[in-house]
Amino acid sequence: MTMYPPSDSDLTLADAVGAIRELDLSVHSFGSTDCGKVRKTNEDQFVVARISRAIQLEYSSVPQAQTLFGERHGHLFMVADGMGGHSAGEQASALAVVAIEEFLLNTLKWFFRLSGESILSEFQEALRTADTRVFEESARHPEFKGMGTTVTMGYSTHDALYVVHVGDSRAYLFRDGVLRQLTRDHTLVEEMVRGGMLTPEEAAHNPLRSVITNAVGGAEPGIKVEVHKVSLMPGDVVLFCSDGLTGMVKDEQIAAVLAGEQNPQIVCENLLAQANELGGLDNITAIVARFTTVALSAHAIRPQAAKGSSS
Repeated sequence: MTMYPPSDSDLTLADAVGAIRELDLSVHSFGSTDCGKVRKTNEDQFVVARISRAIQLEYSSVPQAQTLFGERHGHLFMVADGMGGHSAGEQASALAVVAIEEFLLNTLKWFFRLSGESILSEFQEALRTADTRVFEESARHPEFKGMGTTVTMGYSTHDALYVVHVGDSRAYLFRDGVLRQLTRDHTLVEEMVRGGMLTPEEAAHNPLRSVITNAVGGAEPGIKVEVHKVSLMPGDVVLFCSDGLTGMVKDEQIAAVLAGEQNPQIVCENLLAQANELGGLDNITAIVARFTTVALSAHAIRPQAAKGSSS
């Protein structure tokens, strides 16, 4: 199992102000994507999903709902940004998303019986399965040779968030007015920054900043999956996004948008609009998830039913 070393953005239970028990948090989330102002097609994909145990009744003598749900459930968030010409990027990102969904449905053990390390291990395997699927498809279709995609995925249950990541899409945590990047960019320029060859300021304008060194699919098989576990607190906001957002909107601007609005749908719309106002040079995707205590959830801002989800 390949794991990146902990980064400064990794949070532990101590960050949760000495929390001594598992919190049951409610999630209000929304996701949206936009083609941007320059590109003709959208190679980004995203998923916001609620995962639960369920019984689908076909016939019963007992008067009850047709679908029965278990008390425990989790939430899945995923952003994939495809790469490759002639629609190959769109194909790669969609293929990866479907492969991961199929793995979760048909291969993964019950989410709610897994410990933290087991979840991260299983999710790493899901990304490796997607990597294999993209390469197999590329081998069958020469016009898709070299296609690949980023994948940044999160799964939350109770007060824990598990993140697995490949590429240069990002996951952020916004807590107490501070925005923290949870994931690292798997790019040539970021490696140069970590190696002391470039400053962060120089990296922002380097022409090689879009060269990805670790992707699902791509030029070579095999991926190194970055993993994180985060202890969540009431009031936390988690953002998953493609580089079409972060390439146009600075972190301090993102933080200002997150601080200025409670409704995840409006936050997503504002982020995408700001990226387009600043040029919209790439496809733009954002998922925003706000976590509150269950006791407060009835009074929380509820996103409108459209592309997002609320539970």
